[in-house]
Amino acid sequence: MASKTSCPITRQHFKENAKAVEVTINGVPMLAEVKEFSTGSLGWYLNGKTTISVGGTPVSVQIGMNLTIVGSKELPKE
Repeated sequence: MASKTSCPITRQHFKENAKAVEVTINGVPMLAEVKEFSTGSLGWYLNGKTTISVGGTPVSVQIGMNLTIVGSKELPKE
């Protein structure tokens, strides 16, 4: 069985230093905001909409993306 990955930072370090992350989807820059998820994990969250061309036809798409720091859920609560 594989061992769990430990998180190399503390919750406090994350809260003090994490910044929004720029994510580009289909050439459109968006910002994933810093977030502490309800599960206790730390990371970034992006929610938005954009248009993507499918065979020349533009379609509207909804975006929901989580970037979760592996092992952050197990960090002690402060």
